[in-house]
Amino acid sequence: MNKKRILVVGSTATSLINFRGDFIQSLTDNGYEVFTAAGYADEETLSKLTEDYGVTALTYRIQRTGVNPFMDLQTISDLKKIIAEHQIQLVFPYTVKPVIYSTIAANSLNVPVISLITGLGFTFTGLSAKARALQHLNEFLYKRTIRKNKTVVFQNADDRDLFFERNILRDKSKAKIVSGSGVNLERFKFKDNGQARNPVRFLLTARLIKEKGIGLYIEAAKTLKTKYPSAEFHVIGPAQMSPSAIKLEELISLNEQGILIWHGHQYNIVENLTKVDVFVLPSYYREGVPRSILEALSVGLPIITTDSPGCRETVIPNKNGFLIPPQSLKELVDAMEFFILNPERIEEMGNNSRAYAEERFDVHIINRNLLKIINNVFNQQEQESSALHLK
Repeated sequence: MNKKRILVVGSTATSLINFRGDFIQSLTDNGYEVFTAAGYADEETLSKLTEDYGVTALTYRIQRTGVNPFMDLQTISDLKKIIAEHQIQLVFPYTVKPVIYSTIAANSLNVPVISLITGLGFTFTGLSAKARALQHLNEFLYKRTIRKNKTVVFQNADDRDLFFERNILRDKSKAKIVSGSGVNLERFKFKDNGQARNPVRFLLTARLIKEKGIGLYIEAAKTLKTKYPSAEFHVIGPAQMSPSAIKLEELISLNEQGILIWHGHQYNIVENLTKVDVFVLPSYYREGVPRSILEALSVGLPIITTDSPGCRETVIPNKNGFLIPPQSLKELVDAMEFFILNPERIEEMGNNSRAYAEERFDVHIINRNLLKIINNVFNQQEQESSALHLK
């Protein structure tokens, strides 16, 4: 019996491994023949996908930012060619551009699509004229494409509800929710919080752009450092080129002053998570469910994040951390100061974080739900095909 062929489409090959690796493995383990397509890839990462995950790793052309009609047509053409040449039977794209362009390509070939909405990001924040313009464009493109998808999977209820409020989607039966991309509980092992550290060590790991809350975190660190000189404020993430990024010179200066401990880019996130006490992400970016928080939950860290789409999914207030209003410096300082003044609560809240990760965010739970959605689409296709033959 021939295996069903699935194409997983992402922007980069590294994201296919880092964010969809466990999902891809579950597809192959369950008898699917998996192909991946990435817009940006190096030979080493493509080889890793092939050798470690047993997939056929392919590439296509895509423009990382902005809109260029000529380049967009090339992207759609490349994806159509991949789908046709490899006789793909289901396309599974995630993130904005792969979802839109893969859907256009698959629709033209009458191949079913299950799209994964992994958060709406800067575009749907409405915080600038550029964001609002991109929001209108993305809404238009989503309306013209994903309404034809077999299923649209969201990572939080806020995004799902927004798509129906804006009339991007109409058929509620097509919308499903999974709790983020999940976290591998074995890879991100629980650490022993039995001995709360003195000083208390905070960590933010993210793209170092203002929408992710790095500016607020810096201001909170400056405020608290004067009052509690021994407290530590760690940051992981490379300097960014985005207009809203914290400048490299500022990061270096803050590090030299001892306000921040900036680690730059780190490959071994697990090791860094085990060396701190509290995880902080004051993001006002529209997240799906932040992977960085899921990893911190799994390791067993209390969480301070914002009461905003995606982020609010990860915290049960006062049980495993605190939710603060977006862009509220005072609330952020108060939440961080709580742990400095009450270090004995770190163990209790950290234990609750791990329990919450096991209950809701285990990657195996997420992947079982995604496999169920995929199996249902294939079963539906077979039923429709059988009905046609009987006519």
